[in-house]
Amino acid sequence: MKYAEVEERILGGTTARRGDVVITRGEGSWVFDEHGKKYLDLGSAQGVAMLGHCHPRVVEAISRQAETLTLCPNYLYNDVRAEFAQALVDVLPKHLAHLFLANSGAEAVDGALKFARLFTRRPAFVATTKGFHGRTIGALSVTWEPKYREGFLPLLETRHVQFNDAAALDKAITDQTAAVILEVVQGESGVNVGTPDFLQSAQRLCRERGALLIVDEIQTGFGRTGKWFAVEHAGIAPDIMCLAKGLGGGFPMGAFAYTKAIRDVLTQGAHGSTFGGSPIACAAGLAAIQAYKDEGLIKRSAVLGAHMRNTLRSALEGVAAVRDIRGLGLMIAVELRTKVAPVLKSLMLNHGVIALPAGPTVLRLLPPLVITEAEIDFGVQAIAKAIKELKA
Repeated sequence: MKYAEVEERILGGTTARRGDVVITRGEGSWVFDEHGKKYLDLGSAQGVAMLGHCHPRVVEAISRQAETLTLCPNYLYNDVRAEFAQALVDVLPKHLAHLFLANSGAEAVDGALKFARLFTRRPAFVATTKGFHGRTIGALSVTWEPKYREGFLPLLETRHVQFNDAAALDKAITDQTAAVILEVVQGESGVNVGTPDFLQSAQRLCRERGALLIVDEIQTGFGRTGKWFAVEHAGIAPDIMCLAKGLGGGFPMGAFAYTKAIRDVLTQGAHGSTFGGSPIACAAGLAAIQAYKDEGLIKRSAVLGAHMRNTLRSALEGVAAVRDIRGLGLMIAVELRTKVAPVLKSLMLNHGVIALPAGPTVLRLLPPLVITEAEIDFGVQAIAKAIKELKA
């Protein structure tokens, strides 16, 4: 079978492909194509494979659960779901002691927006320029990128303000604002780090005006930035936190966590999900949380992230095409003065490294937290070669 041809014919239309490479297997920080060629995955499959591909602990948990019970509707209690819920609450900020389990990040955002409306009885939202929260109708409403929004208007009433502009946020929050939603570190738009002043101002303004603060930790959660959650860098306490990507250790899973005050206004039927919180997903998530803890991966992210940024700066020193290198933990951007697409293509096809874009000129790196220093050094040298080849 010509896999690429079949996928494009049946599944194509919404995704830009990067060549005809067909990936068939993954192990640790590496993926392998149908011909056996290996690629260092510095994108972690869109930031999901935080534990690397096919982490033994997660594989064993999924396999064991698949032989025991695969589905259990939410109107029945389940042992694994309860164990996972407790384990997740134990690593979350203490005030976020309640959960809704979903299947993806966009679902988590949609649910958070619903709960904000239910709690405040207000219709509108405030989000930030360059923020990304998903492509379902609710999540798309608070996503900024015009090219994603065009063709789907009208969406939920949302006002977008400049990221890191506390004065603009002050003017935007009104008595009709149900919630402010933001990322501590904007991922898709360029790994833009929120300032403590902006993030703390968002929290203060929301509390003063009766709006909720929703923080989207879908890409930043579970050690990506060198802390369990990125809110820890700014010392803020959101009313709702959206989670996915690293939550299931590679298995599809989403969730949002919320306060007791929000829990107290919920009614039966206010929200639901047929597949959310399935025993298999919960088994994977429980194994993932245990791995993050037992393998010391949160601290490892901070240490290896500093190593990777320093190595990148050394390898790219004096390269005119490079504008900036920034990030937190193992969430890193190399901003170029030119288009990033040729670099991404060369990295994969010529150097065996997969990375991500973040806007038209930013190379985004989201390595697995299990990556080794030797693998980082290999990836950095490949990046340096691909960027320097731009002049050739």
